[in-house]
Amino acid sequence: MSPADASDTSNGRAVGSSSRLPLDLLVWDAPNIDMTLAQVTGTRPGPESRPRFDAVGRWLVRAAEDRDVEATVFANVPPQNAVNMRGWVETLRAFGFAVFARPKLAPSDDVDESMLDHIALRANERRLTRLVVASGDGRNFREPLEDLARDGVEVVVLSFAEIAGYAQESDLLQFVDLEDVPGVFTVPLPRTRLDALPPQGAWLAPTGSLRDL
Repeated sequence: MSPADASDTSNGRAVGSSSRLPLDLLVWDAPNIDMTLAQVTGTRPGPESRPRFDAVGRWLVRAAEDRDVEATVFANVPPQNAVNMRGWVETLRAFGFAVFARPKLAPSDDVDESMLDHIALRANERRLTRLVVASGDGRNFREPLEDLARDGVEVVVLSFAEIAGYAQESDLLQFVDLEDVPGVFTVPLPRTRLDALPPQGAWLAPTGSLRDL
């Protein structure tokens, strides 16, 4: 089954329906967001530092106004984690997100191509107004996203300022730091945001010891 064949309960329609409303589309690269979250915090994410998808959904709907909305989370599922991930997947579906789950059987198994295929299909069959891509992967996404932006789609990259330089450097793409989405994290992340320093400056404590040099 392709991502576009999944059911979307966020608006009472099936994905791939014949609705002619303009569409706001979100695609979420779960493997990339998990990896980059660990990078910016320097630790493995725990329950308190994982993004709240209900907050992401509310943010998406508020921006859509009278347009249609659709959101899909793309996930790799290692066989040994299948049971543990089931609750997370069902929670996403209850929030109105479709889920495209691919088994992670080899290191090369990824969801990037499936995400791009889904975006291209939606852009072809619907009047795509706004596209939000939650991924810091500029190598795979920058060129196709900029092509869509040239065609008049508002393209937003949702990631972390420390990671998604490709979006911040682009004249065609918009960037939103994931931590700036209201309510998406229950506690502030332990990260150093050089893009959000207070006017008076900030002291950044060492994370290593001089004696270890």
